[in-house]
Amino acid sequence: MTLKLIATDADDLKIVASALQDAILRVGDIRFDPTSRSVSLRFTRFMHETAASERVECGIRIDGVMGLQSHGVDRTERDAFMVVLDLAFELTDAPAGLLTITLAGGGSLRLSVEGLDLILADTGEPRRTRSKPDHDAA
Repeated sequence: MTLKLIATDADDLKIVASALQDAILRVGDIRFDPTSRSVSLRFTRFMHETAASERVECGIRIDGVMGLQSHGVDRTERDAFMVVLDLAFELTDAPAGLLTITLAGGGSLRLSVEGLDLILADTGEPRRTRSKPDHDAA
């Protein structure tokens, strides 16, 4: 199963957020292009939608980005990995707002956007993994 999702409002974003929960993001795979006003991110996401323990490569592209800030993320550590917990969108001056990607360990990426315009697409074949996210672990 290959996912291709589009988010243009908060309800759409909830679906994308559930697909990206527990996804792994390498700092070096964060690309902000101020000329095209876009951000692209490459993840290895856990496929919660299947019964098998599998991960798949995927990417998201966010358009209409006016700025990108990171909190608790050292952007110079290009080989560091982060785990996605959630995505949220907050209107500031409709349709503009803030898109926040919350990361495990207290970090976050915050994008100032003209409006919510996000595309997620799986880019590879699923592969088995021995590590399954455990949200019940203390």
